[in-house]
Amino acid sequence: MQGLTARARPRVWASRARGAGYSPPVNVEVLNGVNLNELGRRDPKLYGGLSLSELETRIYEWASELELRVRCRQTNHEGQFVEWCHEALEIADGVVLNPAAWTHYSYAIRDAVELLRVPVVEVHLSNVEEREEWRRTSVIADLAAKRVIGKGPEGYREALEFLAGGA
Repeated sequence: MQGLTARARPRVWASRARGAGYSPPVNVEVLNGVNLNELGRRDPKLYGGLSLSELETRIYEWASELELRVRCRQTNHEGQFVEWCHEALEIADGVVLNPAAWTHYSYAIRDAVELLRVPVVEVHLSNVEEREEWRRTSVIADLAAKRVIGKGPEGYREALEFLAGGA
């Protein structure tokens, strides 16, 4: 969480307080990258046995339990992923990112993530630290308030819990 305070965006909700006990909504963008649309077909030992649709259903359920507003998105197009990071600048209170293979080399995505002034959680379904050497590099790791790797779908739950906890 180092550097988090300096990067945190002031909450626009502060001026909209509605009395005692009012808690403003926390808007979280969940951005999934390349090939994650093929989750149900990929090695279940590495990625779990869920399809992307099933994973997103779980994410929405967990978000509801945590009283978060979540939007899940997935793309196989790097430029689209960058655009979504830009959109998050205006609407998100936290971002969960799984850029997938782009994690290891996309400086375009790194530059877009660097613009964010909200907590960012980097998530990977598989334990990238125990896989091929090239997967052990993350060009966004130093920008993340938290990294969750190798926990399968539950990693997304951990990321949401972190953001719900007032990261």
